[in-house]
Amino acid sequence: MTIRDTFNRPLRDLRISVTDRCNFRCTYCMPAAIYGESYKFLPRQQVLTFEEITRLTGIITRLGAVKIRLTGGEPLVREQVEKLVAMLAAVEGVGDLTLTTNGYLLPQKAQALREAGLQRITISLDSLDDAVFRRMNGNRSGVQAVLDGITAAEQAGFDPIKINAVVQRGVNDHTIVDMARYFKERGHVLRFIEYMDVGNLNEWRMEDVVSAHDIVERIGAEMPLEPLERNYKSEVALRYRYRDGGGEIGIIASVTKPFCGACSRMRLSAEGSIYTCLFAEKGTDLRGPLREGASDDEIEQIIRQTWGSRIDRYSEERAGIPVRRKKVEMYHIGG
Repeated sequence: MTIRDTFNRPLRDLRISVTDRCNFRCTYCMPAAIYGESYKFLPRQQVLTFEEITRLTGIITRLGAVKIRLTGGEPLVREQVEKLVAMLAAVEGVGDLTLTTNGYLLPQKAQALREAGLQRITISLDSLDDAVFRRMNGNRSGVQAVLDGITAAEQAGFDPIKINAVVQRGVNDHTIVDMARYFKERGHVLRFIEYMDVGNLNEWRMEDVVSAHDIVERIGAEMPLEPLERNYKSEVALRYRYRDGGGEIGIIASVTKPFCGACSRMRLSAEGSIYTCLFAEKGTDLRGPLREGASDDEIEQIIRQTWGSRIDRYSEERAGIPVRRKKVEMYHIGG
């Protein structure tokens, strides 16, 4: 039975962070100055096992979550993540099983993920300009490595493939039209993400945000666009198609056009806490009860109470007045 929160929003999506570790150091998520070689990530014993993730997923799907997305950190740095994919693919009620990755390890992993039952994949790439991309990812990868990952996903049979690009004014916004043209020609859906104030460490400023309106204007001036309806009510991306029939783009406009009113996402962190908002201050621990022997019914009750009391609408509140509070870091709950 689908559960609903205080604003009558149903639980539909579950995002699972399988690790807090990442092989990139993107400035908007894990800036290298803070997450250097000496940074202490979660010890293995504090991270949920595949069996624990699968059990919790089974409980949460019974409460309405039909769309499951694996995230991180970078999910492909978790050893044998394809084994987890196979376990989740077998969970009753899972209707859509997807994964978001920086693409770097896809040449080694794409085929195994596909064979394990992964249905869709999203790959992050913030620019096709190598210098810009290296600046944004902490100089951990060039563009070609990610393009090789996209090719590997294509060869493994993933279709469609979505590409995510975070846009920051003065950093990579001058490359968005080139990005749009490149992926239009290759038939992939490119989604631009407004630079968000996720976490506490990325030095976010409103003046660094390139709005959805601005993005559409810039691309549309060279390749005319027209709006499309959302595929379903809680879809986060605003959709636009090229008037020449050459595909579409999406824009996730959390800052300038908040979509809190239809938000249906729950996030499970790598250490086993559930969060009801990307901008949450704290989560609700499930690992403790799980490892102390709680039954499925007892864990379900914790989840019901957590979602049932949910009042989150941070992006709408931020749009009205500046909101400053300590928030969970994005790499903990996977964006």
